[in-house]
Amino acid sequence: MNNERVVIVGAGLAGVHTASHLRDAGWQGGIDLLGAEPHRPYDRPPLSKELLTGEVADSWLETDLDALGVRLRTGVAATGLDTAGRRLETDAGPVAWDHLVIATGAAPRALPGAAHAPGVHLLRTLDDARELRAALVPGARLVVVGAGWIGAEVTSTARAAGCEVVVVEAAGAPLPGVLPAEAAEPMRRWYRESGARLLTGTPVTEVRSDGVRLADGGHEPADAVLVAVGSRPDTGWLTGTGVPLGADGSVLADDRLRAGPPGVYAVGDCASFPSARYGRRLLVQHWDNALHGPATVAAAITGGDPAPYDPVPTFWSRQFGRMVQSAGLHSPTDRLLHRGSPAGEDGWTVCWTAPDGTLTAVLTVDRPRDLAQGRRLVERRALVDPAAVADPAIPLKRAVR
Repeated sequence: MNNERVVIVGAGLAGVHTASHLRDAGWQGGIDLLGAEPHRPYDRPPLSKELLTGEVADSWLETDLDALGVRLRTGVAATGLDTAGRRLETDAGPVAWDHLVIATGAAPRALPGAAHAPGVHLLRTLDDARELRAALVPGARLVVVGAGWIGAEVTSTARAAGCEVVVVEAAGAPLPGVLPAEAAEPMRRWYRESGARLLTGTPVTEVRSDGVRLADGGHEPADAVLVAVGSRPDTGWLTGTGVPLGADGSVLADDRLRAGPPGVYAVGDCASFPSARYGRRLLVQHWDNALHGPATVAAAITGGDPAPYDPVPTFWSRQFGRMVQSAGLHSPTDRLLHRGSPAGEDGWTVCWTAPDGTLTAVLTVDRPRDLAQGRRLVERRALVDPAAVADPAIPLKRAVR
């Protein structure tokens, strides 16, 4: 009988799947799963979609932790770590561990005036979503700060609920930092068609209960404000513990997701890892990463020899009646190729190729076949013919040189 104990800090998707993969890999020791929230584990993507619309009442993960012999402790937040003594400090007292998995995810970034102001919302937790849903009543005026993925999804939901919506974005186009303006510009029309007003190139200097103050001195009034300006790994509690942290706040894991001190691992939105595929360290804060990283951690803990963790990042977003999906990562030197017209009715795709002709990334709008075929080509580092890629009548898989 194995008397060792794995303690997983963070009861989101990455934490729950780490526990499940440990059992699948034959781990017979104890598993403690600690979550800072009072709720049992749940999935986060529905928070800005089905749960916010009221289509579903909850988004509980279906993993049967009792059947796996996992001890779930909710409402327990990590506050510190003694790696030499293998002791986790929490607000409920110390917890001993033989192996520690850090899966605390990310916390939303705030803006001046946003903290604890009535009517000002962040969207990260189940309680956040329930509070925001209560504010989305017909006729209410919502100001969304940030035109990223979450901002777009909530705008779409709020308009469907009959709210008046103004979206304020500091950058010059939607999805800054994710897509170049050329690729994101067609999405501006989606806001207009939905009846939302999108203000780009408009920084916000202050968030208040009655709206937001703009850098040009203007004021956008609101009944509710959503601040959706990105997130940062929830790792402040690890400062000074010996666990290496990057400038972006991520745990600097290695390519097996080991996190510095012996017996410590990190996975999901809080962890970055070196990618041989892309030649740089990646911080991937998407659902797919939280789903697949735990298998590597479980293999390492159970004495296996996992392959380096080096996935092709993927993402999806449902907004304004469209399904947006992406696979891969592009760089500034990559060539952008349009496949189909954003003005058409059949969806469209944007592809990126490296200078040598390798397909590096694919972004699709209502074109699932392009996403499926493109992802496989990105994974293979396939060389493609630009003319064939740009022809929507030619399947992407036929564009290989």
